[in-house]
Amino acid sequence: MREQIVAKHLLQIKAIKLEPAKPFLWASGWHSPVYCDNRLVLSFPVTRNFISESFCDLVRSVYPSAGVIAGVATGAIAHGALVADRLGLPFAYVRPSPKAHGLENLIEGRVNAGDRVVVIEDLVSTGKSSLKAVEALRSAGCEVMGMLAIFTYGFYIAAENFSKQSCQLHALTNYDTLIMVAQDMGIINPDQLETLTEWRKKPDDWGSINQ
Repeated sequence: MREQIVAKHLLQIKAIKLEPAKPFLWASGWHSPVYCDNRLVLSFPVTRNFISESFCDLVRSVYPSAGVIAGVATGAIAHGALVADRLGLPFAYVRPSPKAHGLENLIEGRVNAGDRVVVIEDLVSTGKSSLKAVEALRSAGCEVMGMLAIFTYGFYIAAENFSKQSCQLHALTNYDTLIMVAQDMGIINPDQLETLTEWRKKPDDWGSINQ
């Protein structure tokens, strides 16, 4: 039920846009009929609060012994901070690369060897950038208990990458649920559904096939 509610929120505030006829270009070079910008969640209090509390429920139920919340920069910094504040836990965030000046920090905030950390992410596609944060925290001696994300595309490569790193991923909602909810809301028609289904099968090839 929560997965459907989160998907509906994201579609209603247009944090996720579905444009099968006008594909988006991702930074990776992939063409996609879907674009997700969960930073928009922060501008909508009802959605923001629901997602924050959903994260907190997951931490309480799955990782009750968590001692630190860490956000992945930049998209999940605010989300992670909100969760840490609600749970009364310390917060830190992980940069994609060390700062180029000053202390050249990769991790901002205080973490200690042995800390049990839950990582917050806004979006998981292939998982590569998300897992860099996990590697950084482990290198600092932390025990990464798992990662929580607002949304995952559910790519096979992501599941493979998380498995290789022995890191659990729990997402509040996912691509399959999103498409189902979009149909129920009348946002997509049967032809668009076919396009969205085909894209997910081979997202790296889809752009060249459809140009």
